[in-house]
Amino acid sequence: MTSAPLGLQGAYAMGERAGHDELRSRLLDVAVNLLRTDGPESLTMRRIAAEAGCTTTVIYTMFGNREGLAEALYLEGFERFRRILEAVPQRRDPLEQLHALGPAYRQACLTEPGYYSLMFERAIPGFEPSERARTLARAALNILDRVIADCISAGYLTPTQPRKIADALWAAAQGAISLERAGHLRDGRTYEAVTTAVICCYLVVKQE
Repeated sequence: MTSAPLGLQGAYAMGERAGHDELRSRLLDVAVNLLRTDGPESLTMRRIAAEAGCTTTVIYTMFGNREGLAEALYLEGFERFRRILEAVPQRRDPLEQLHALGPAYRQACLTEPGYYSLMFERAIPGFEPSERARTLARAALNILDRVIADCISAGYLTPTQPRKIADALWAAAQGAISLERAGHLRDGRTYEAVTTAVICCYLVVKQE
């Protein structure tokens, strides 16, 4: 079954939406780069507009205010993490897939320092994500819950709520990454050790 032709109006609407998404993405990139290089005080609508080559009206229309911009950055960071995790090649064995997600998550944290600082280090003083934003942010990492659920179904992990294991794994990963970003760890070996240790805590002990 083929979709109906878009027609002139539909094609225009699609092009307009694509242009809107492209501009929004560019504004977020400009904002997060300013946050990373010049600090939170640089996140003014005037400064972002000047760097992006647009008017402040465009930014206010798109994000509402500085709080709306901060929340959009927060959600964009989690969405980028989701895309990196979703791009991990699929393994047939769910336990192998779970182990493969670990390096991908660390890569996301280290390659997106501006977003990471906003998501996990309160880079914008006073900014508190709304409950809706927190819910959407955690949902972006649901791939971890799904793979853990598959591991439980396959008999690899102790039957429990997948979120319980996912949160323990997330906490261990964040601790190691924070230390690495602060310069206390030189490489990813500790990250690998602590995340593997959490998985091992929930492994089903096979009876001989």
